[in-house]
Order: sequence, then C-alpha cells, then structure tokens
Amino acid sequence: MTYSLTRTSMALDSMTLSAINFLAKKWEVSKAEVMRRAIKKAKEDADLKEQQPKPIEALDWLQKGGGLRVQEAEVFRKEVRAEREAKRYWWEH
Repeated sequence: MTYSLTRTSMALDSMTLSAINFLAKKWEVSKAEVMRRAIKKAKEDADLKEQQPKPIEALDWLQKGGGLRVQEAEVFRKEVRAEREAKRYWWEH
C-alpha cells in the first residue's frame, strides 16, 4: 500500500495517550498506525450510520411490505402457519 504521509502535531490528554500506547503495544504497531486505524473505523461507522434509514423511513418501508412481494409473503405465511400447527399440543387441536 503506497500513500503519502504528512507529519502533524497535536495535544492529547494523558488518558488518550495511555490508550494509544496500550493499543500500539497490543497490536504491535506504531502509535500513528493506531490513530489511522481508529480514524478509519470511525469514518466507516459514520458512513454506515449515514446510509441507514431514519426510523420513520424504516417504518414506512416495513408497512409497505418490507421488500416482500405478495407471493413471497403468502409463502411465508403458510410456512409460519404450518410450523405453528406442528408445534401444537394434542389438546390444542
């Protein structure tokens, strides 16, 4: 992997620096690599969250069938009914 590096300085509190040192030793990488990985993970999480629908959008989608076609929904209903019937006790029939 080839990429250019830019040196920078920053002020970190002792707890953050301690955590970076701990992770660098645990992962056997440099402190800079710990920060690169953490930032990459934070960016991926932010991107994923941004792509997720808002709760009201998800509810609308579910109320419109959640992506199931009518035929698929009917097959699913039949499977669930059959499964429930198979699990009934003799006195429930």
